This record gives sequence, structure tokens and C-alpha cells, in this order.
Amino acid sequence: MSTKQYLAVFICFVMNMLDGMDVLIISYAAPAIAKAWSISPANLGIVFSSGLVGMTVGAIFLAPFADRIGRKSTMLIAGFLMATCIYLTSQATDINYLMIFRFISGLGIGAMMATTAALTAENAPTKTRDFWVSTVVAGYPVGAVLSGLVAATVIKASGWERMFELAGYATFLALPLVYFFITESLVKPDDASQKPKVEVLLRAPYKLSTLQLWTALFLAFATLYFMLNWIPKLATNAGLSISAAIYAGTVFNLGAIVGIPMQGYCSSRFGLKKTISTILIFTALVMLSFGFFVGTDYVLLVFFLMGFGVQGGFVGLYAVAARMYPTYIRTTGVGWAIGAGRLGGIIGPILGGLLVAWGLDMTQSFWVFAIPSALAGFMTLRIASTDIS
Repeated sequence: MSTKQYLAVFICFVMNMLDGMDVLIISYAAPAIAKAWSISPANLGIVFSSGLVGMTVGAIFLAPFADRIGRKSTMLIAGFLMATCIYLTSQATDINYLMIFRFISGLGIGAMMATTAALTAENAPTKTRDFWVSTVVAGYPVGAVLSGLVAATVIKASGWERMFELAGYATFLALPLVYFFITESLVKPDDASQKPKVEVLLRAPYKLSTLQLWTALFLAFATLYFMLNWIPKLATNAGLSISAAIYAGTVFNLGAIVGIPMQGYCSSRFGLKKTISTILIFTALVMLSFGFFVGTDYVLLVFFLMGFGVQGGFVGLYAVAARMYPTYIRTTGVGWAIGAGRLGGIIGPILGGLLVAWGLDMTQSFWVFAIPSALAGFMTLRIASTDIS
């Protein structure tokens, strides 16, 4: 890899850090917003999911433009949407504005993640591509952890609005990195006359593998986004202070920082499908065992292992998507795969809100979501593509 390639990968990592910050900031702020505005758990779940709807639309409909207008232009457009609407969220005065701003910022987040994954795959050598894609997407939980550490202090001292202002400023400041240092893909299309079309994903030889990948991502995202959005709120329901609940979510994301590069390393040695399926099934077992550790000093370790497993697994599925499709349709393929996953991400928080409203505690909620985690692991093992080991 040349210096220019390493720089492109680094900038993609930074943009995914901002993605993680912009996605998770709402869950860190949720207890304070719920208290200030007297929002019910069910309505809070709808707020969480409005952002995820935006991410779904962004991944499906905006990300494919990267295969037409270029990765760099798409990253700039996505970053501008993120920065503007994350900042405007600080000005929201009721739940309707909150949902609108979360939806629009979600458009940028969804497009950004698919584009950075594709750009990284095209800048990395074939032998280490899975590792680099996984490492870049690891920026997502790094951003979530750093913003969680900041949020615990800022929200308590200055209110939740200040946290959204700072996140908006940080995203604006990153845009010059993309403008000045990112160049377009080093890999040319397999056939310059070919135009990226979604229908290609559902034709031979991609059809079966595409449906299997979409199913695995749907299930993994449902589990992940339930945990990302509801761990802080469930922790406060269990009696923890707002600051302690934020730290619980931060430990969950800290596990991802270790789990994602570890998954990338193991995938390069043992194969993507075996590694990802093992990790996701392991996560389900950890979730089932959560009740044994409630009230003990080991509960934070369990949060760490959940983050290690579910985020390591779902990021590995990004590497599967990046490897499965040729260059001319790669961002379209990754974007639609992420979009299918985001549908699960929309359902996960809503179902979480219903579980809380029905009176289920944290242990029982984890039992429910252990099922899609295990099924995602089994589905990953069945992916038919011969390009994936």
C-alpha cells in the first residue's frame, strides 16, 4: 500500500468514527431527553428508529450514487448532511423536530458507511482486504466510545443540547480531510459500459448469496441496534445513575474496539464465514447468561463481551459484502446489504421499547434478542458465494 492508500483508509476510519458518534449520541442523550420532555419508552423507541429509517434510505438510495458520481463526492454530501442535522438536533424543541433531524442525519450516516467500506476495499490489497475493511468500520465503535466518555460529562454539566452542538462541529471539521486528501477509486470498473443496477444483485450468480447476506444482516442489526439504543435506558431502569448508564453503553462499545480487529485477523486466517458465525452464536450465549451476573462486578465484563461479539460479527458481514461484488457495483451491493440490515435496526429499537413497556427487564430482553443473534450466525455459515471462504 502506498502513502496515499494508507491516508485514504485512515480518513475512512475517521469518518466512521464520526458515524459512530452521530448514531450513538441519541442513546447517550435519551435518558436526559426522556426526563426533560417526559417521553414514554415506546415514543423514545420511535425516535431511535427515525434515525435508523434515515440510515436505511441513505444506504439503499444515496450510497449507490458513489458508483456513478464517485466515492469522494458521495462522502462530502453525506458528511454535510450529517454535520448540519446533528447540529440542528440541538435546536429541537419537541419530539417531531427530533425525529425529522434524526431522519435526515441518518441519510448521511447510511451513505457514508457504505461508501467508506467500498473505498477501503478498493484501496487495500486482496490478501488483507478483510482486515482493513473491518478495521475501518471499527472506527464506528471508537467514535461511540469517545462520544460516550464526553457525553457523561457534557450532558451532566451543560445539558443534552450541548452534546449535539459539539458533534456537529466535529463533523464539519472533518470534511476538509475528505476534500483535500481523498482521491477516487484506484480500481477501474470491470467493464466501463456497465452501469450499476440493483437488479444485478438479484440475478445469478449473486441472487442466493445476496438474500442470505441480507437475512444475516437484518438479524444482526436488529440485535445490535436494540443494544446500542436501549442499554443506557435499561440500565437507568435497573437503578443506575444516568452517568453510570452511559458508561455501561461505553463499555459495550469498548468491547467492539477489541472485537472488530480481532474478527478481521481471525477472518484472514480461518475464513470470514466460520469466524463471523462463531462470533454471533457466542454472542447469543453471552446474552442468555446475562441474568447470572446481574448485581455483580462482572456485569460490565458481560457488556464488554456482548459488544465484542455482536459488533465484531456485524462488521464482518460488511467485509463479506465488499468481497462479494465487483467494483462497478460494489457500493450499490454494500449499500443495499446495509439497507437490508438497517430494516432490522429499525425493528430492533421499536421491539425494545415494546418489551420495556410490557414490563420485561434487561435480562428478559436479552433472552429475546439472543434468538436473532444465533440465527444470524447460522445464516452467515450458509452464504453460498464462492468468493467468500
